[in-house]
Amino acid sequence: MSLGDGVFSRERDKMVEEQLVRRGVTDERVLAAMRRIPRHRFVDEGLQHRAYGDHPLPIGEEQTISQPYIVGLMTSLLELTGREKVLEIGTGSGYQTAVLAEASRRVCSIERLPRLAERARKLLEALGYANVWVRVGNGALGWPDVAPFDRILVAAAGPSVPPPLVDQLAEGGRLVAPVGDAESQTLTLMERRAGEIRTRAVGDCRFVPLVGKYAWEHD
Repeated sequence: MSLGDGVFSRERDKMVEEQLVRRGVTDERVLAAMRRIPRHRFVDEGLQHRAYGDHPLPIGEEQTISQPYIVGLMTSLLELTGREKVLEIGTGSGYQTAVLAEASRRVCSIERLPRLAERARKLLEALGYANVWVRVGNGALGWPDVAPFDRILVAAAGPSVPPPLVDQLAEGGRLVAPVGDAESQTLTLMERRAGEIRTRAVGDCRFVPLVGKYAWEHD
């Protein structure tokens, strides 16, 4: 099914209003980014007519693009101002990466699966995102040579937040991640204040598993 750009624009506006605003996402940077970004470009052509629905979608390699609400919620929890350096764990389709890129200074994104990383990198470049770095690696280890990070977003679930990611969070920084097993996960927010880590649970969620050291599944 092929839809015109005008239809997709209307679908984006509807998505933001019905799935984000009505559920309490009020961060204007996030809402504006998700009104602009062509989410349908981040899924296979045969799924584009479903790209703005209230659900995740498969992107290959047993991975998914998260439902719009979860993308909006997680990004809004970071409280981005446009000045931050952000670490993203799990590039996936690159859609969450694009939302972060619209709302921050730089995004350093790590993807475990080379084919997904390359596809996301090419699409993000084609869409004009010059403030994104994508690399292949074990996201649980973070990106120590460019740490610390003002914000960290983890788009895969582990039994706890990997210690290297906590170590790479800057003073005053915020980290959001799903924590739990395959059946039950909690979206968790961490903040580093005066050298101490404060943690609070945000709500239930469901993500693909984090793979590698400090995770449920190991390479």
